[in-house]
Amino acid sequence: MSKRTELERRLAEFPLVEYGFLRSDQVEFLDRVRTICREQCPRYGTSWACPPAVGTVEECRDRCMKFNKVLIFTTMAEVSDITNLEETLATRKGHEEISRQVEQVLKELFGDCLVLSTESCSICKECTYPNGPCRHPEQMYPCVESYGILVTALAEQAGMAFLEDYNMVLWFSAAFFQDEETGK
Repeated sequence: MSKRTELERRLAEFPLVEYGFLRSDQVEFLDRVRTICREQCPRYGTSWACPPAVGTVEECRDRCMKFNKVLIFTTMAEVSDITNLEETLATRKGHEEISRQVEQVLKELFGDCLVLSTESCSICKECTYPNGPCRHPEQMYPCVESYGILVTALAEQAGMAFLEDYNMVLWFSAAFFQDEETGK
């Protein structure tokens, strides 16, 4: 059985809504996504998972290009009101746990990988950035958008839905990995 077949078999064991694969060179890295971070996100400049702490978009792209494949996957959570930010963000913990489990599978099958996930890291009540090192670098996933990747475009490229519903939250992760069997 190929590693890719085994990966897909194991992914079927997780409560994923959808998943898709792209070559890493198909992922677009855009400086304008950082403009959105800088101008609209309150976590900008306050977290190791966000800009400017993650480095320039070019540095982020270079990290991702060390791998030839990217797995994009989603989980979904139901909330009573998606505009209730506290309730919505509370559902993220389940997605992060699934991301951790998927990361373990990727590491078992393919070795090193780079996982980007949802929003800004919330492991610590207060981030040490910029005054001290990250307390949990092995657990912290940088935000997909912090790398300059537009999630809606990534989903579209992978043929995945990007649905919005009043009571449903769709969480995305992108895991870059090296798959020698599929080349390119």
